[in-house]
Amino acid sequence: MKPPPFDYHAPISVREAVEVLAEVGAHGKVLAGGQSLIPLLNMRIAAPAHLVDINRVAGLGEIRTDATGVRVGALVRHAAVERSAAACLAQPLLRQALKLVAHPVIRNRGTVVGSLVHADPAAELPAVLALLGGSVRLASTTGEREVAAADFFTGPMESATRPGELAVSAFFPAWDGGTKFLEVARRHGDYAMAGVAAAVRLDEDLRVTAAKVACVSVGPAPVVVDVTGACGGRPVASVEWGSVVAAVQDRIEPEADIHATADYRRHLTGVLVERAIKAAADV
Repeated sequence: MKPPPFDYHAPISVREAVEVLAEVGAHGKVLAGGQSLIPLLNMRIAAPAHLVDINRVAGLGEIRTDATGVRVGALVRHAAVERSAAACLAQPLLRQALKLVAHPVIRNRGTVVGSLVHADPAAELPAVLALLGGSVRLASTTGEREVAAADFFTGPMESATRPGELAVSAFFPAWDGGTKFLEVARRHGDYAMAGVAAAVRLDEDLRVTAAKVACVSVGPAPVVVDVTGACGGRPVASVEWGSVVAAVQDRIEPEADIHATADYRRHLTGVLVERAIKAAADV
């Protein structure tokens, strides 16, 4: 299968890239890792008139970490973040999630920011960004804007990125507690039938003072649920898990497909919520 014809652009700076994107508008697509875009082109699900390859753009390949979190440039590959000791130390959930993304050959080429812009509700990284309350930085000819994760994912395969804008980086905040990402797929590397990222904070008496989860494959975008109240400020061992699971299941909207029924996805999410919170509290 071959992609439909398109005009190819290879800018070498952010300024040049956003100028091209402004000119082509909704008829342009950005190429970074290409692990989602190229199959869509080959299957002719996407047919942009212009392809803007940003792989030669300077300054987009950096991972910056400090006490506040991790900022990932638009050309940083999954594998680079997965292998970064500094990024893992600042935000362990990144490595936990990235180990579940497809296969090594995909992670060696695919980009973190590209996955966010693709906004697949079954993908791991959008859930991580949403759970942590991170953001995506978008550049255009008029300047830059930072869009919070809560506003960035607008629907299945839809983000707040506007025609003419280039996602230049994403920020994953640090979390002063434990984290865990769990999912179930039919085969390792497949999209998850259901997945849960959890972030938990305990006090000195090991009682839950904060707990939240982000669920994948059960809604049009990552579903974030704060379950601190449902945990009741108790030690993990005495939490009423039925209440926690119910609080999450009331918020999700799973759909049936060839891989799983909606009811099975709902049940599986409940199981993963309990397991992920317990694991995050044990870190």
